[in-house]
Amino acid sequence: MQIDLRDKKIIVTGASSGIGYALAESLIKAGAEVAIHYNHGEKGALNLLKEGNNSKIFQADLSQETEVLRFFEEVVNQMGKIDMIVHNAGIFKEHIVEDSNENWMKIWHKTMNINLHSVGILTHLGLQHFKSNNSGTMVYIASRAAFRGETEDYLAYAASKGGLVSLGRTVARSFGKYNIKSFIIAPGFTKTAMAESFIATHGEESILKELSLNELTLPEHIASTVTLIASGLMDHATGSTIDFNAGSYVH
Repeated sequence: MQIDLRDKKIIVTGASSGIGYALAESLIKAGAEVAIHYNHGEKGALNLLKEGNNSKIFQADLSQETEVLRFFEEVVNQMGKIDMIVHNAGIFKEHIVEDSNENWMKIWHKTMNINLHSVGILTHLGLQHFKSNNSGTMVYIASRAAFRGETEDYLAYAASKGGLVSLGRTVARSFGKYNIKSFIIAPGFTKTAMAESFIATHGEESILKELSLNELTLPEHIASTVTLIASGLMDHATGSTIDFNAGSYVH
């Protein structure tokens, strides 16, 4: 089935690498005009522009509230009506409980600011925008960790992703009457640059033992579903959580 998104304008946060890059690339190839957000990865963001159409890049440090507000304002000013926001930007930082309170809390706050606080702000701004247009779609990139928890060194990450799930479901439940849809994507372990340190420490084989399939999930495996959501063909699944964990729940 060929999906045509030439009438869609979509924000993808954290789009310069990993899952976000694959999502943005798939949406652009389907014809969407994408607001490609990045913080430090300008090279990856610029590479996405080579796919063509009128997509644009936007830099913002989402750990800073003022930057989040500026980012959304710039996107709307340059692109006009936005049809979908993909909340993908996130960090996966280790903070062991034996660390000092200062260091532990530093990572806790930074994780919450990027993974959850910025998403809350963008959700607020996006809902106002969508209500004025009587349509819109939110996609929250959460994690398997929101449901089964995470290893002991990633408390902040698991907590932040749990917040995303609750937020996404609340948007679906409360704003459907305004023709606003909301979906949660919950990847398991996905082979990205962000996961490299975990693989280096624990080994890929230890991760594969948890899976039903014989390979780690790749960002491309997730991208096609987000493109399908953007098409509107999944609107009546609003509120759903879609798992991408290579069968680790049933293994």
